[in-house]
Amino acid sequence: MLIHQRTLKKEVSLWGTGLHTGKECMITFKPAPANYGYRFVRTDIDNCPEIPALIDHVVDVCRGTTIESDGIKVHTTEHVLAALYGLQIDNCRIEMSGPEPPVMDGSSLQFAEALIGAGFDEQEEPKNYLVLDETIEYHDPQNSVDIVGLPLDGFRATVMVDYKNPALGSQHSGLFDLEHEFLKDFAPCRTFCFLSEVEQLANLGIIKGGDVDNAVVIVDKSMTEDQLEELAGKIGIDSSQLILGDNGILNNRELRFSNEPARHKLLDMLGDLALLGMPVKAQILAARPGHASNVEFVKQLKKYADRNALARKYQHEKKSGVIFDINAIRNILPHRYPFLLIDKIVEFTLDEKIVSIKNVTMNEEFFQGHFPGNPIMPGVLIIEAMAQTGGIMMLNGNDNINDMQVYFMGIDKARFRKPVVPGDTLVIEATMKSRRRSVCQFDGKAYVRGELVCEASLMATVVQKNS
Repeated sequence: MLIHQRTLKKEVSLWGTGLHTGKECMITFKPAPANYGYRFVRTDIDNCPEIPALIDHVVDVCRGTTIESDGIKVHTTEHVLAALYGLQIDNCRIEMSGPEPPVMDGSSLQFAEALIGAGFDEQEEPKNYLVLDETIEYHDPQNSVDIVGLPLDGFRATVMVDYKNPALGSQHSGLFDLEHEFLKDFAPCRTFCFLSEVEQLANLGIIKGGDVDNAVVIVDKSMTEDQLEELAGKIGIDSSQLILGDNGILNNRELRFSNEPARHKLLDMLGDLALLGMPVKAQILAARPGHASNVEFVKQLKKYADRNALARKYQHEKKSGVIFDINAIRNILPHRYPFLLIDKIVEFTLDEKIVSIKNVTMNEEFFQGHFPGNPIMPGVLIIEAMAQTGGIMMLNGNDNINDMQVYFMGIDKARFRKPVVPGDTLVIEATMKSRRRSVCQFDGKAYVRGELVCEASLMATVVQKNS
């Protein structure tokens, strides 16, 4: 895989109609500086607002991925982003004269060919790869969707689709080399739907720019001439252009690959992966993916990336089974002896859960008076250890972490189940329950040898220091 970031040598434009909005749009790809990423720019709106192509801006995943910033939307971003991601372009300004990129032929091919024609310019900055060193999983049992990211020094993706529909059946496809396979094997693969869906989509008003030339329609039901004529009217084409055919595809269109639908699903996944904002080194296995599941998986990747960014900043020496050692914790929390009450962080998912370890020894200062001859760790200090653990989770990877302070606001439902004595190892779990702006509520539990010794619900806030 490439080492340095790259952008375009010159700008290039394409013109067409949006698949869902039906509005005409000129899209122009322009060179961008290092670390710029992908940004859509709505030139049809005053002041040309920018919409960063990032997962936090996703607002809709119905038959496409829509992003929004300050009330300005860009619909159906996936085919454009797949072309950029598949060609390993890191930085590009994408100017649009409408709300949706042109659908072209329903694939990424014409975008990719235009980008190749513009040429690539290697930049001095290295690529910021997200490298997995653990398995990242997303599961949706209700829709039988599974997506898994596995550690790999490279990029591979495998997709399986199974709509339990005899008109399509089960298909799978795999991409193993972006540089050599993307353009010829995946960029040409067109979007598809079932004939039984077309009327429903037309009634919803989300395929205003759809026609028989920019989508593969799989025939999964029989229709009379009258029904075909009615359908043609709903999608705004002449009924003579619709033929059920005999090869299972509307109008007897030929597939570009026998498994073109599965390949297109992989193409869509690349476009949605681009919303992470960085290329990925991983092996991705996906069963029955769609835009909704892709987006949820990318959110999982982002949490992992944010956690790792915090770890890279504060944990300078990688240690097996440790996210933050005591030196990293000292750089994150302001607490010092004798009030730094956690020794290491062993599990951390931003905004979800964090697990710390506190080794309780006879050298603890508080054992001198609590109690002589019967040393027991004060319950209030166990609660404080929970708070320090949760405080690290609340910092949420902020770049200005050293300017922030975590303050207690409340303790509720505190229960002390068993005494904690010298020689015990406290395993403290803090689980986020709610977060509204700077105020968080999380549940804390402390265990010794797997037994619950203390639990409480805590509320805290993150504020600027000296405020």
